[in-house]
Amino acid sequence: MLHQIKSYLKFLWKSKNEHGVHSPFVFNLVTKCFYDSKPKPEYQVLKNYRNSLLKNKNTIEVTDFGAGSKVFKSNKRQIAKIAKTAGITKKRAELLFRITNYFQPNSILEIGTSLGLATSALALGNPKTSIVTLEGCPETANQCQLQFQKFNINNINLVVTEFNSYLINLKLHPSDNERKKQTLNFKLIYFDGNHSKQATLDYFELLLPTISNESVWIFDDIHWSKEMQEAWKIIKKHPKVTVTIDTFQWGLVFFRKEQEKEHFVIRV
Repeated sequence: MLHQIKSYLKFLWKSKNEHGVHSPFVFNLVTKCFYDSKPKPEYQVLKNYRNSLLKNKNTIEVTDFGAGSKVFKSNKRQIAKIAKTAGITKKRAELLFRITNYFQPNSILEIGTSLGLATSALALGNPKTSIVTLEGCPETANQCQLQFQKFNINNINLVVTEFNSYLINLKLHPSDNERKKQTLNFKLIYFDGNHSKQATLDYFELLLPTISNESVWIFDDIHWSKEMQEAWKIIKKHPKVTVTIDTFQWGLVFFRKEQEKEHFVIRV
């Protein structure tokens, strides 16, 4: 917790709003997407989805392959408490919806479904998109599928798998045209799985062959720990990365060849 407080104070010191942004691409993203305060009908759907989970007092056995939880001491967890403490916040779900709606990616990969709070925001942001979302825990995935059915969200393919093995499997089968096509078409990737330095960098490297000029990558919890901050610094310095945006909670990564390498720290 002390690490996060110190990191946030540094973020506030360095961060800017749209007035400190000179890149037209980033300026438009900040003003037309990040700071878009107009109400959206989809926000009510996201709210209903969240409230449905918050009312669910059932308990499930969570299989955790990641860096673990700073909140839960046991793997037996109430669905309502998972949604309240481990799920994406209302504000960030709405921002994720706006980002998806702004870029209109035709295919999305999400690493770490949990109860689908972020997944639903991605799906509503572009109902025509095709989403592959990966979840390691079978019981969590089962609850998520029930939610998708309940809210008639039909553009999601939920895969129960260990993340690293799934991504390696995609990379090691270039002769499989369907797999290759699926992999190369991910225009937006939301990294919200194993919050450890090595796993994050592994996912980054494994998915680099899929990038295009239009790719949008979002890394969650970049200041969650010193390790995650180190991973974020390495990602920013990668030669294929041009534009990065630190919103404190998220790190957005772009691979736009026409732009000079530049890093932005933006208050959202």
